[in-house]
Amino acid sequence: MKKEKMTELEKVGRETVVFMRGKYCLDEAGDGDNELKFKQGKKTVLTIYIHEDKYTFLIIFGKVERGMFETVKDEFSQYIQSYYDSSKTYHDGKWMFIDVTTLEVLEEIKKLIMLKKKPNRKPFPKESAVYARCGMRCDLCVHYSGGTISDEKRGELKKRVDRIYYGGIENSYDLCPGCSQQLVGKPHPCMGGDSCKQLKCANEKGFLACTDCPGYQSCRPVAGYELLESRSMLADDVTWAILPYVPYQYGN
Repeated sequence: MKKEKMTELEKVGRETVVFMRGKYCLDEAGDGDNELKFKQGKKTVLTIYIHEDKYTFLIIFGKVERGMFETVKDEFSQYIQSYYDSSKTYHDGKWMFIDVTTLEVLEEIKKLIMLKKKPNRKPFPKESAVYARCGMRCDLCVHYSGGTISDEKRGELKKRVDRIYYGGIENSYDLCPGCSQQLVGKPHPCMGGDSCKQLKCANEKGFLACTDCPGYQSCRPVAGYELLESRSMLADDVTWAILPYVPYQYGN
């Protein structure tokens, strides 16, 4: 069945996690309902409240951040400026609750977040990168048998992957030499014995790899998440159990 086109709000949710996880190495603390915090230690960088018809971003600007914003205020839309001007200032800073429903507003929110905190995500080196045909990093994958992952590291990766995808339930993992060593349509160990759906799609369109398809950037298959969720995750678990499976998260 063909997947229905994503709504604008769904795109906002997806691009939010791609941005936050791609730019920042932060713990995520969700209440399991509608609240998600991105934190470094005890300090909250961003809080998001998830609603059916919108996302509400809470960004708190201290004195330094307010000074930085004032110097570039005219670069922001009246929508953002009005939130800034009307937000109350408490002892710990100006609390801005900003409703977001469009990608256009999200782009401005990204700039506010980067004023709040400089990106701290350090990408993995690209020199030894091994890419699957869908753009994912084989050399960082728990299944990869190409020799770049030690047994000790694979054991650590298994625990992280189990926490993210299986709720801490221990699973066994078959090894995979990488799809460059396998025929399109052949069962892949990392797919649980099933054929890789991404490569099957590419093959049906006449391409050897997903990255050869003109529609690849708009398709962007993302493992681990599609929408914003109120889940709790450790920063290192995101680094090792999610980002290697996001196509070209670490560059090509």
